[in-house]
Amino acid sequence: MTTPPWALLAELTHAWPLHCGYCSNPLELTRRSHELTTSQWADVFRQAAELGVLHTHLSGGEPLLRSDLEALTHAAVTAGLHTQLVTSGSGMTAQRLDALADAGLHSVQLSIQHADPARSDELAGSRAFDAKRTTARLVTQRGLPLGLNVVLHRHNLDAIDDLMELAREWGADRIELANTQFYGWGLLNRAALMPTTDQLAAAEASMERWRTRLRNEIEIVWVIPDYFSGTPKPCMGGWGAVSLTVAPDGTALPCPAAAALPHLDPPNVTDRSLRWIWEDSPAFGRYRGTAWMASPCQACERRTEDFGGCRCQAYALTGDAANTDPACSLSPHHADLTALTRTTTDHNHIEPRRPTGSGAVPFEG
Repeated sequence: MTTPPWALLAELTHAWPLHCGYCSNPLELTRRSHELTTSQWADVFRQAAELGVLHTHLSGGEPLLRSDLEALTHAAVTAGLHTQLVTSGSGMTAQRLDALADAGLHSVQLSIQHADPARSDELAGSRAFDAKRTTARLVTQRGLPLGLNVVLHRHNLDAIDDLMELAREWGADRIELANTQFYGWGLLNRAALMPTTDQLAAAEASMERWRTRLRNEIEIVWVIPDYFSGTPKPCMGGWGAVSLTVAPDGTALPCPAAAALPHLDPPNVTDRSLRWIWEDSPAFGRYRGTAWMASPCQACERRTEDFGGCRCQAYALTGDAANTDPACSLSPHHADLTALTRTTTDHNHIEPRRPTGSGAVPFEG
């Protein structure tokens, strides 16, 4: 029997005011004209709650660009879901936040690119730092929990101490230090984003010092850089195991990056119920559990812990989603991956995110 999911990532729109070069959203983004309507999203939230989902991230793109965000928040809350707004802060005002809070919004996660305003704007590809600072102030004044999310890479890993000071200054309850996962546009910029081993070691040491110092003040989450660790991350807790994503056009996916997988034929909420999608669709069952695994995963004692690693990363790096994730030291492709992490390069230009794109980047520097 399939265990019900507990989390839903609701990608309300792919519209986005920033141009982050590490963006992991699909290369081909959903047009505004193809987005689900207010009533369709309300039905998704209702079905999700009936399926067993407890928590939804109202995300994108930038969800504040949806003029019906307050109605969507109310629909999710009415369905019984805990709601978290995932935002860049661009477009947030006191009036907008008041309306969202009145609709029942439970918490806010704010993206940060760097603690230095100029560097932050440079990495975001837009003058957005002031809006982020304003959003943080409004959220804490309203009494809502505030989380910060920082995607880490070569250009900001050395700023851990400054980022933690910023989190304290802004009144954050939680900060997620997420080492770049190379999907989508981030994969195209991998050579410019790849950190050095020394950078990572120093950053992790700084993070651990802050964890000890702020043990009862701020929750610090460190998302491992699995290109360097030799141990792959579990694929969203296991493919089709604990969470699902609904894209702006209603496409349902086991994880946000799965849109890039060929021949997956993901279902759509406008055609099928969320329960059928979760329990019976071939797309969600394709890499669920361990029966699909080949060697070396099938005989590995960690197969029920890391589930062979990330299917999307396996495809991005080897061209076959059924392969062992090259982040695993047992993968026949692992040496190719570690070679990428040891290659020194002077290529530091990050290509800003553009609305659409195409192409795949296998092993190349």
